Amino acid sequence: MNDDNVGPPPLPGHAQPDASPSGYAAPSSFDPPPLPTHDPRPAAPQQPVPGPSDPERAQFQVTEGTRTYPCDTCGAQLVFDPASQQLLCPSCGRSHQIVLDPNRRVVEHDLASTMTQLRGLIAENSSGQTVSEREIVCQSCGGRTTFSGTLTATRCPYCATPIQRDDIHDAPTRLPVDGILPFQVDDKQGREVIEKWINSRWFAPTEFKKYREVGAFSSVYAAYFTYDADTTTSYTGMRGDNYTVTVGSGDNRRTETRTRWSHRSGVVGVDFDDVAVLANTGFDTDKVHELEPWPTAQATPYTPEFVAGHLCRTYDHDADQCFPVAQARIDAGIDHAIRRDIGGDHQRINSKDTRYNALTFKHVLLPIWLLTVVYAGNPFQVFINGVTGEVQGQRPWSKVKIAFAVLAALIVIIAVVATWAALR
Repeated sequence: MNDDNVGPPPLPGHAQPDASPSGYAAPSSFDPPPLPTHDPRPAAPQQPVPGPSDPERAQFQVTEGTRTYPCDTCGAQLVFDPASQQLLCPSCGRSHQIVLDPNRRVVEHDLASTMTQLRGLIAENSSGQTVSEREIVCQSCGGRTTFSGTLTATRCPYCATPIQRDDIHDAPTRLPVDGILPFQVDDKQGREVIEKWINSRWFAPTEFKKYREVGAFSSVYAAYFTYDADTTTSYTGMRGDNYTVTVGSGDNRRTETRTRWSHRSGVVGVDFDDVAVLANTGFDTDKVHELEPWPTAQATPYTPEFVAGHLCRTYDHDADQCFPVAQARIDAGIDHAIRRDIGGDHQRINSKDTRYNALTFKHVLLPIWLLTVVYAGNPFQVFINGVTGEVQGQRPWSKVKIAFAVLAALIVIIAVVATWAALR
């Protein structure tokens, strides 16, 4: 799943580079079509706007299969505000509480049986996977937005109305979203963090630091699978204990450290909770992995209100396809437990046999602030954990700044040497 040269995920109004050499599909994006003067199709009938505490606040566009969240005071579109954790109207400033069902829980699924059932449904469904390009008519202005790839929520490029596509999440041949970790870092905080991170990169090109003019900053819910595993592993190995001996005589007398090896075997049981794996292409997976840890215990059952006003993607790789990444981390954790069980100063693992007593997963949406800057024809991505504020990213290097720094260092060294020589 690692890809060191991937393009940015979908960003409004920005074209997407071609697929990477690794074979990953290029992430979804759209280019706004010309603004239509008139849409011949009538707007779909809309339901009455619910009250402030009604969980069915959304207006559903039946013909388009999308939803929006109009303010019941002024009619403008509501967005999820990370600062207040409520739906906020950017026009009149009114906030609306998001009502959660106290009886709902984030559900975990057995990996083997769930994926077997899903494969059967896909085989029975002649249309296969439902993730495909689809053109949506905005019910606010009549402009057209193209949902392509795994994009499920965006804004109209003409009037900025937040639009969510429901048919992907509800499709029988797709794994449903089990939970969501809402944004807690808002736009202002995100920009402050980005500013601090970029300004601390002394050798970044000056043009790169003009990210406000040349970059795109957006909030996106990325698709993840988290895995829980109950494992039991039997192993054989070697324990090495250091000891010292005195060798030689006279002036050659010295102490040497040697290692005494002994055979060891045993059984270790290790439980793993919420091993998170990114399920989207188009991200620098190494940098995104460094955003961890995610406080996944705070995830709530999926509620689409939390997505209003933000980009959102469904998964590109399913739970089976993502599991090898989790398994590598699980194996590393098991190795650590075995070495601890062997003890001593050195450990060797000769063989191991792991049994998964239970293996479950859940599909969650995790919040990421993303800055994409195209410099010298290459996209560079900077990521912010939308909950903790952790920043990780790519940056170009300025050869000119590095050359000046090396030259300055040489001048200082020469000056110090000359001063020292003069004082002798």
